[in-house]
Amino acid sequence: MQLTKVVLLLVLPFTCFADGATRVQTPYAEQKVVYDFYFDEPEKINSALYWIRSLMIPLGEEPYNYAPEFMDIVVVIHGTEIVTVAKKNYEKYKEAVERMRYYAALGVKFRVCGLAAADYSYKEKDFYEFIDVAPSAITELAHWQQQGYSLITPVVMYKKYSVEDIR
Repeated sequence: MQLTKVVLLLVLPFTCFADGATRVQTPYAEQKVVYDFYFDEPEKINSALYWIRSLMIPLGEEPYNYAPEFMDIVVVIHGTEIVTVAKKNYEKYKEAVERMRYYAALGVKFRVCGLAAADYSYKEKDFYEFIDVAPSAITELAHWQQQGYSLITPVVMYKKYSVEDIR
């Protein structure tokens, strides 16, 4: 018995991992996702928008070939990043605004919390045409989850090291 364990411990690592990782093709169905954007710094929205891209791009490529209309995506904005969707701040947040405008053209719905908007003294007219104002972010998030949407809450951290530094 002991000899069998020793042989398995010595041989198993070389046989199981000799060829490297295996790429899987998970059979993804239609995607229904609600993103919860609530950041302590407005600039973090740029990184969070990559989370949307990370959902859409792989599903749009082989073997899935899903068109954007097969991806039902809602983004609920209610942190400091709300300033990025106020028209008066366009020059400062132009990159994020244009990416959101692009995603909106692909069918992504952007919702701003009405309570947060009031905290910033924003009215509906202060936001872009692709923004809808919901009564509350929390009720909006609950609503979409009750409709079967998966909740994704991006955690955006500042990068301390480059890939080259830690590779």
